[in-house]
Amino acid sequence: MALLRTTVYLSQETALALRHLAAVEGRSQAELIREALESYTQRSIRPAPKGVGKYRSGEPDVAQRAKDILSAAAKRGGWR
Repeated sequence: MALLRTTVYLSQETALALRHLAAVEGRSQAELIREALESYTQRSIRPAPKGVGKYRSGEPDVAQRAKDILSAAAKRGGWR
């Protein structure tokens, strides 16, 4: 898994709590942040776009597969 670098601004209280938790668990702050973000984004439910299921593609099961199709497109970074 390739990792991308990003910057996150935290309140002083959150930064101190994160530093403490990392020390107590013997893990890096980055690892704790990655784990928390993965958990949050996996449970986050996003509504399907308004047009899903309204148009004919010629494929009979597109509406039933909409979540899978959109998820695959998101992972690829687009429709193509």
